[in-house]
Amino acid sequence: MPASNQKTYRPETRLVHAGTLRSQFGETSEALFLTQGYIYPSAEECEARFSGKTPGYVYSRYSNPTLDMFEQRMAALEGAEAARSTATGMAAVTTALMGLVRAGDHVVAAKALFGSCRWVIEEWLPRFGVPCTLVDGKDLNAWKQAVQKNTKAFFMETPTNPTLEVYDIAAVADIAHAAGAKLVVDNVFATPLYQSPLALGADCVVYSATKHIDGQGRVLGGVILASEKFIMDQVHQVIRQTGPSLSPFNAWILLKGLETLSVRVQRQTETAGAVSTALDGHKKISRLIYPGRSDHPQADVIAKQMRAGSTLCSFEIMGGKQGAFRFLNGLQLIGITNNLGDAKSLVTHPTTTTHQRLTPEQRAELGIGDGLIRFSAGLEHPDDLIEDLLTALDAV
Repeated sequence: MPASNQKTYRPETRLVHAGTLRSQFGETSEALFLTQGYIYPSAEECEARFSGKTPGYVYSRYSNPTLDMFEQRMAALEGAEAARSTATGMAAVTTALMGLVRAGDHVVAAKALFGSCRWVIEEWLPRFGVPCTLVDGKDLNAWKQAVQKNTKAFFMETPTNPTLEVYDIAAVADIAHAAGAKLVVDNVFATPLYQSPLALGADCVVYSATKHIDGQGRVLGGVILASEKFIMDQVHQVIRQTGPSLSPFNAWILLKGLETLSVRVQRQTETAGAVSTALDGHKKISRLIYPGRSDHPQADVIAKQMRAGSTLCSFEIMGGKQGAFRFLNGLQLIGITNNLGDAKSLVTHPTTTTHQRLTPEQRAELGIGDGLIRFSAGLEHPDDLIEDLLTALDAV
């Protein structure tokens, strides 16, 4: 698909065709280029490519035809000028943030983050002289008050993991830009189909492609999307010189995943909604959270910036950890794991997995109780999943 035509097609079409590069053989499926390096026709051409005077591939740590196709397809879907792929979602988060800051700078981030993201903000960046301030992401005044003269980056995930809070991206972007800072948004839970942070004012979007983009539990991957200037100024050299590189094989798998992303996410969203309806009011559930429901605490923000709910819902089981474990051990169909966005339905106990590093007080502040369960809808029949969930609840 020519780049000039990409934005005239709807997302489903871009997911299948955008960024395709065909070799001289005219293959239907994208080619997999498993090569570390490239041969140059002359010493002069080699010099020109390394200096950037002529386009072409140099080394697969940062330039490869299969990676290019994945990056171009993601950029077309997101509405971004440029993208760079990474080995994992956490590599995308870390690279985007470290490209923005240096010793003496300051970061403001929402408290409600995936455990590894919070570790990067709280533990990793401060080691290099970049302190952080954590705020309640729902409180716009808290974002404003956290700004310092040296603040260079804002970071949030929305919806959050695992409590599915939703933050006002446009409003936070305005605060960041007024302070001379850039806003980075982790958009994994919304997927590019349901939320467009760049269009809402964010400067950079990151994904763990391991989740919905692969969607079948096969490979790891990540991607950073932004303007061409942001990518070249803040991201490209970090990837080129430090090497958090995506494997061409993984990029090829992710390309295949993108072809079915819209079909899978739509079905998973419908299922998550059906599950939330089935569990609503259950006598052993004290709290139910789903972004597609009118009783969601940030329903007004969701209506403003999201095109649909989510493939996930969370619920608090009575009886704390003991009750949660009885429920988990009572499941017959749904798998216990820490992943999400898969074709198979999955459940996670955040207190003992993704957020186990936090203190009980920190988890309580974020609304992560010992009985909280995160459910990720797969592609099974909704009725089978609901039966499995209700049967497991009987064991509590």
